[in-house]
Amino acid sequence: MTAPYPFLSTTLPTAPQRLLTQARNLPTPRVALVNAGAVTPLLGIREAAEAGLAEPILIGDTAKIRAAAAAIEYDISNLRIVHAPHAQASEKAAELAREGEVDAIMKGQVHTSTFLKSLLPTKAGLRDKNTRCTHLFHITTPHSDRPLLLTDAALNVDPSIETRQACLAHAVALAQTLGITRPKAALLAPSEDATPSITNTMESASIAEWAKANQPQADVAGPIAMDLILSKQAAEIKGYKSTVAGDADIIITPNITTGNALFKFMVLGMGCCAGGLVVGARVPILLTSRSQEAAARLASAALGAISAHQVKKAL
Repeated sequence: MTAPYPFLSTTLPTAPQRLLTQARNLPTPRVALVNAGAVTPLLGIREAAEAGLAEPILIGDTAKIRAAAAAIEYDISNLRIVHAPHAQASEKAAELAREGEVDAIMKGQVHTSTFLKSLLPTKAGLRDKNTRCTHLFHITTPHSDRPLLLTDAALNVDPSIETRQACLAHAVALAQTLGITRPKAALLAPSEDATPSITNTMESASIAEWAKANQPQADVAGPIAMDLILSKQAAEIKGYKSTVAGDADIIITPNITTGNALFKFMVLGMGCCAGGLVVGARVPILLTSRSQEAAARLASAALGAISAHQVKKAL
């Protein structure tokens, strides 16, 4: 395959086997697909079900769901189908989650903003009033199953210090669930120096100081520039001493533009596989995209299964 643009990867993403294996060894979660009446989301949930990663519950306009399933020859006769057209679908999914009837929620044929507006406000009953939710990507390169957790690239637009503290806490918890005993987290900034004229460097320094008392189970460095996050050699040359340098498990980005650009370059430019979900609610929320490859959809489903199991254990 020849890349149509010089910086695009010719390597197709592959779902990380370690993640899939961990998920398959857990109870299969009941996954509500919101606005399921379209081919692409049905293909995604079918892939997850066939891989042993989801027990589908289809929510939406029943006629559209059946038509879409017929178009891809998907036998849904044994699946639970809930008639809740249009905006009612997200609300119904929230209701089923509150009642303990679903373990995870997946976005179907619906705009992300519409989808989340029915799930994340306190009145939806899926999170406590003071709980902050965040989106996390689990990213692996084509030749390794070791994950890099990236937050936040899809939910919090310009997160405050408190929101980034929550992002860090969620990422550390997920990393430990994935088997990383002592995660190494980097607070991304343009420089490793705390400079008053560069707000993010000062905020990153503040979060790193906060983490000493509040996230003692992790090694947290910040502010730290991308070259130091990726390269121990760069850290040595610059005299930067940290166990996180060149060995990070987590990157906390300062805003959605940075996180989204980094995630998309890793997928399109490096052939990485990125599975993602929103954490912090009563059940994990999977923000699948129409442009996602099958590998990313499977990785998201696996991540959802692992997160759902952890949430249920904590209840």
